Amino acid sequence: MSSARARELFGLLPVSLLVTAGFTAVLLTRTEEVSNVTLIYGGVFLACCLFGHLFIRARLPDADPYLFPLAALLAAFGLVMIYRIDADLAREQAQWFVIGLLLFCATVLFLRDHRSLERYRYTIAAVGIALLLMPRLPLIGEQVNGAYLGIRVGPISFQPAEFAKLAIIIFLASYLNDTRDVLVSGRFARISLKHLGPLLVIWGAAMFLLVFIRDLGSSLMFFGGFLALLYVATARLAFVAIGLLMFFGGATFFANTVGHVRQRIEIWQDPFARGVVDREGYQIAQSLFAQADGGLFGQGLGESLLELPGGALILPAAHTDLIYALIVNELGLFGAAAVILIYMLFAARGLKTALVAGDGFSKLLAAGLVAVLALQVFVIVGGVTKAIPLTGVTLPFISYGGSSIVANFMLLALLLIVSDRARRRPEGRGGLVP
Repeated sequence: MSSARARELFGLLPVSLLVTAGFTAVLLTRTEEVSNVTLIYGGVFLACCLFGHLFIRARLPDADPYLFPLAALLAAFGLVMIYRIDADLAREQAQWFVIGLLLFCATVLFLRDHRSLERYRYTIAAVGIALLLMPRLPLIGEQVNGAYLGIRVGPISFQPAEFAKLAIIIFLASYLNDTRDVLVSGRFARISLKHLGPLLVIWGAAMFLLVFIRDLGSSLMFFGGFLALLYVATARLAFVAIGLLMFFGGATFFANTVGHVRQRIEIWQDPFARGVVDREGYQIAQSLFAQADGGLFGQGLGESLLELPGGALILPAAHTDLIYALIVNELGLFGAAAVILIYMLFAARGLKTALVAGDGFSKLLAAGLVAVLALQVFVIVGGVTKAIPLTGVTLPFISYGGSSIVANFMLLALLLIVSDRARRRPEGRGGLVP
């Protein structure tokens, strides 16, 4: 136990140094004098991380020692990049980081046994569906770039899809754990509509998101996460192939019949077309220009040009949708590859948790949480690099946004709860899982 927690603590120390060094580098591009404010930022961030470490040491002593430092590293990197864009936004993001850390602790405190979630799977699923519907409700729904992504109630604004992903994964992990024996039996005659129902429901939900909510990113994320869970539960590629055919068939149909879906595809195919590049295709075109300008080693922190002297934005939504393009511009291909590597390490530790988990629900829950986070990274990075159509999802832990960082800290809490239980060993049967 002490060795694992010592590794976690050791991994948090360079994270605070990154905050201090990053803020210093940004300040040096703005002024020749560097005050002790950078040390204060680094110290406060380190204090928050130490609080999280001590809490994990007390409540989850056997949990994976690398997941929390990796998440803190991504959050620290995001704070530096957002501070480079706007100091006020960075302060707000720091506040959301603290709130996310507190909700992380609350999740661990109140969810003593994650397996109790199985008993409430239908209630959790209903909450998830309600969250997805909320952006289309009158008075509170908000439309952003043609998609209904957020809701606003008075001064409070958030994106419910960030929390819905957790609810959907919990439901799917529980349901597939119950039906996996029938699905893997190989006897298709025994597979009824009752067992294939979730596949049809989730496919319908993905198509619903694509058309009604106009959210291609969440559609890909939810359905991709479901297919990943389906494969983990059954180890049968046939179900995955059927699911992919259903998704692409439905997406092709709606792309040819629904105006806004067709428009999004056309912009993706040629954002530089005359009459498009200055309007609908401006965001993706500027993203590609920014990444090309970064080259291998980038322009340096704080050196990229984000807006013209008159205030016109050169790189729109640099703090949210296009923050990866800004990373490539300032840190180059090597810096961007390092960020992707951190996500890959996080996913690897999450999948290790799924492998060592002792029961089916825990395995599926951990695998599903990792899959949905990894898919979210793929969706936004793929959109920014024009591999797939650009969507409005955030880069986990890095992009500006309270909903994103809070939901991802709750995701981290669930992973660590599963990990703590999975890595325990009865007395006399050896030590902890590495």
